[in-house]
Order: sequence, then structure tokens, then C-alpha cells
Amino acid sequence: MAAPRAAFAALLLLAACQPAAHAATEAAVHAPAATITAQESPGLKQAVFAGGCFWGVEAVFSHVKGVTSAVSGYHGGPATSAHYDDVSSGRTGHAESVAVTYDPAQVRYDDLLRIFFSVVADPTQRDSQGPDVGSQYRSALIPTNPEQARVAAAYLAQLSTSGLWHAKIATRIEPYRQFYPAEAYHQDFMARHPTHPYIAYWDAPKVAALKALFPTRYKPDFTRN
Repeated sequence: MAAPRAAFAALLLLAACQPAAHAATEAAVHAPAATITAQESPGLKQAVFAGGCFWGVEAVFSHVKGVTSAVSGYHGGPATSAHYDDVSSGRTGHAESVAVTYDPAQVRYDDLLRIFFSVVADPTQRDSQGPDVGSQYRSALIPTNPEQARVAAAYLAQLSTSGLWHAKIATRIEPYRQFYPAEAYHQDFMARHPTHPYIAYWDAPKVAALKALFPTRYKPDFTRN
């Protein structure tokens, strides 16, 4: 069974997160610092972010100082459909998501929100990000504790009056249910496949924007899982 499974995984990689030839690359936006900052207790924390294809979300957070882990996966649907081929149908309730473990002594939750909306996700796109369309590519914040929920709501309200975007903010705050790690071949994808066409066209510019906009937050080494 190993060979058929490997072949199937290779076919999925060819089908996944493909660059649209007619689409323009996504522009970075220097989102404002949060007026309501996270008051977090010492110790590692975890937050979940959904912002389109999880390869790029994982890649950006894997280059942020204070992030100790960024795991691609699925959130929002049942365990029975937490598989790439099912989630890709857009009918499972899952969003491609990334579970980010971080040290708030080095980077607070509100710092992660600012990075997310600056270089990862366009908060005005509903059920899509860049070339990827479907509810599985929705933009969502999934807090895992009340403090994250408080800060996320305040920051979305702040963004809605910031004037940076002309369209309404569509990013949702979703209650945490259960995060399911994605298949092994999706993990550390940019680090393992830096020349993949989707990575080169869509995600490498996001990491470059992170370095340019937040040089003190950027770390050159990719945090592997």
C-alpha cells in the first residue's frame, strides 16, 4: 500500500494550491499596531489562524521570532472529514488552518494578528484568499482562550475603521472546536519545496514582506515541526 499512497500524495500536491496564471500577487499592507494588547500569562500559548492555503500561513509564522511551532491542519468540521481530499470539496466545514504555538514573552497574540493581516490574509475576501476559492480557504481567527477572543474582536473592530481597506472586513472569529493536523506531506512545505510554483509565486513574497515590514520579528531559520 505504500507505493499507491505515495503516488496519491504526489497527485494531491500537483492539484493543491495552484497558482492562477491570470491572478496578481497579493499586496502586503502595514496593518496598525493593536490598541488593545494581549495580557497573557507566562508560558507557551497556542492560537489557530485560517487564511487561505495553509502552506503560506505556516511559512510566515515559521519565520516569526517567538513562534516555536506552526502546524498545518484543519479546523471547523468533524474528525471523519479532516483529510485533504475531503476538505478540498469545500463541503466539510473545515478551513485550512495553522496552529501556532508561541511564547508571549517574545511575541504577543496581538503581534501575531498584526503580522497575519499585514502579510498573510486579506480580511475583505470572503471564502477565498488570492487564487484559492472555497469555504475551506476562508479567513478566520480561532482563539483558544478568552484573552485571545477579546483581543481578536477588538483588533477586527480596529481594522474596520482603519481605512486600509475599502471593502468590509469579512474575517470571522470562530469558536475553537478541534484542530486536526494535516497530512505529513503538507508540513514544513515551503522549507521542503521552496521552488514549488505556488510557493515561489504566492508565498515567498509573503515571507519577504514579513522581513521587510517587521525586521525585528523576522528570523531567517524556518521553524520545522
